[in-house]
Amino acid sequence: MKHNKKSFLYFLILALFLFCGITAANAQSPQQIAKKALTSTVLLVMEDANGQPLSLGSGFFVRSGQVATNLHVVKGASRGYAKLVGQKTKYDIEGITAVDAERDLVILKISVPRAQAISLGDSDLVQVGAPIYAVGNPRGLEGTFSQGIISSIRKIGTEKILQLTAPISPGSSGGPVLNNIGHVIGVSVATFRSGQNLNFAIPSNYLKKLMVQIGPAKPLLRAKPAVSKRSLLDDFGDRSAAGVTGGKFTWFSGFSLGAYSFSLRNQLRENVRNIYCFVIFYDTQSDPIDVDIVHFQGPIPAGLAKRVRSDVDNSVQELTTREGSKIPHTKVEFRILDFEIME
Repeated sequence: MKHNKKSFLYFLILALFLFCGITAANAQSPQQIAKKALTSTVLLVMEDANGQPLSLGSGFFVRSGQVATNLHVVKGASRGYAKLVGQKTKYDIEGITAVDAERDLVILKISVPRAQAISLGDSDLVQVGAPIYAVGNPRGLEGTFSQGIISSIRKIGTEKILQLTAPISPGSSGGPVLNNIGHVIGVSVATFRSGQNLNFAIPSNYLKKLMVQIGPAKPLLRAKPAVSKRSLLDDFGDRSAAGVTGGKFTWFSGFSLGAYSFSLRNQLRENVRNIYCFVIFYDTQSDPIDVDIVHFQGPIPAGLAKRVRSDVDNSVQELTTREGSKIPHTKVEFRILDFEIME
């Protein structure tokens, strides 16, 4: 009997050792993950009908000729092209093959010879504290590879969104977020500017469901979801946030293009500070072309307002405002993400 117990204990220890060995063997070094991911990541440049740039973004191959990215990267564009990281050749975006407007995801048809797809992981298994790696093209800086951790798994309504510490900047939207075995567990979507690594990604399991819907490519401007749905970004903040509002937008004169200011008004009876405001810029077709997340530390006294400064890409001002004007001729929307009431 004692011999049987010892044999069972030995077998159990051996099994655990082998399991840990397999898990460790699957894990890859950051260098290995970067080398593979960078060969599958693209820079996306979106243009209007006149060939003027609308936005920069990132994407990655999920299948031969199929690139995943955020819907807000391509929305409003009439054409665009993709470049593999570190290469000069431009490949035309042939159209959209699947759209999930609710979760800000889209799949594009882009025929690139010998492009390698990245495997998708199970985002439901992701845990807080797990190491992750983000790949993208922030501000057009191709092939930026950043390390971080999953800092939280948040809920927006009934949907999940991953919060991470790996830096994300404009141009990173649509890039892959990978786990320590090089599988995609998220798609970069947004960041709190000046928020100390408050970055967000759409879980990969939503992308897996979208891949089942891949069909014939449709032109960019005509690719609409069959049923109009709210975007996950629609729930990313509120226009008033119960007492703090944004408005009175104007471009700066005498500064470089893209510099702007707006008013934050505190309608409460208490002083507020640490205000996060989500600014959305729209084109003449009322489609969003860029976003900016502004952190104003404050304070703003009760019942008063404060002018806040920030900036976006030069093309946003050119595409929304007639030359010589300080006021946009298209819609600019303000949503308050969060603020702190001072004691």
